[in-house]
Amino acid sequence: MEFRYATHPDQAQAFTTSELRQHYLMEDLFIAGETKLIYSMEDRTVIGGIQPSGEPVTLETHEHLKAAYFLERREVGIFNIGGQGSITVDGQTYQLENKDCLYVGKGNKELLFSSEATDSPAKFYLFSAPAHTAYPTQYAAFKEVEGDHLGSSEQANERVLRRFIHLEGIKSCQIVMGVTALKQGSVWNSMPTHTHHRRMEAYLYFDLDANARMFHLMGRPDETRHLVMKNEQAVLSPPWSIHCGSATNNYAFIWAMAGENQTFTDMDQVAMDELR
Repeated sequence: MEFRYATHPDQAQAFTTSELRQHYLMEDLFIAGETKLIYSMEDRTVIGGIQPSGEPVTLETHEHLKAAYFLERREVGIFNIGGQGSITVDGQTYQLENKDCLYVGKGNKELLFSSEATDSPAKFYLFSAPAHTAYPTQYAAFKEVEGDHLGSSEQANERVLRRFIHLEGIKSCQIVMGVTALKQGSVWNSMPTHTHHRRMEAYLYFDLDANARMFHLMGRPDETRHLVMKNEQAVLSPPWSIHCGSATNNYAFIWAMAGENQTFTDMDQVAMDELR
């Protein structure tokens, strides 16, 4: 488990490209047969990936958590962005197709991750936050979530936003999580952009072509910076930072938030003429 401190916006103004990537970019999340986890001091979230290959992979606790098991005081939202796989939670098995979601609440002791086929492995993306109570484990299939149709082809941002873990969906203590998929020919996300000082956020970009690149914008509205990202990489967004971007072809991304509230519309909108 990698450990990362939170950063002040004044620091980010002086970061070099390599320092920006070191603090905010999360690369190589999916490694065959391994678990990759990043503990962030931004709302004490844990973000990571598990790609089972052959034997099932167990989600283990870590020294940073000071816990007997991973979910002793935590909850976790999980999406599968790879081939068919399964997650066994304290003896109960859930099958996950591509883009399906599973929420696992506080107090569950054993999580086993498996791929159906090694030539098309499952890729499980995890977002975890501290939890104050126990909500039941709940599965949601991507194909059963209709979503909201947003944007237009004229603005190159036609997309479908699907909410999975939220106030009116899967219940959680503080996690809010979903998937946005852009239509062919659309490349912009979350523009006009926003901040939300009540919550941090993380984006995992996927379904990008191997040679495509994502240009993720971050920073204060009047002090923007950018990160060049590849397929299946994630980025941390502190509460003070904008988070939006454009790529060289269409893509999908998983957005995940944790913090003071779960109100999806609690955003501080940024006017286009404020951006610098």
